[in-house]
Amino acid sequence: MGENDPIFLLKDAHAFLRDLPGAEPHFFDTGHFALEDKAHEMIPVMRLPRANPFAR
Repeated sequence: MGENDPIFLLKDAHAFLRDLPGAEPHFFDTGHFALEDKAHEMIPVMRLPRANPFAR
């Protein structure tokens, strides 16, 4: 998430942790188009969700 995003506010990003307690939020010094600006920093920390969320 971009720390300077005028649409998705930083304070609102923390609300996701209530719904996704296993999430690991990462914040980047960028705006709304974070992936376009900081892909080289963001891609290494991204993980795709598992097909079966109950699988271990």
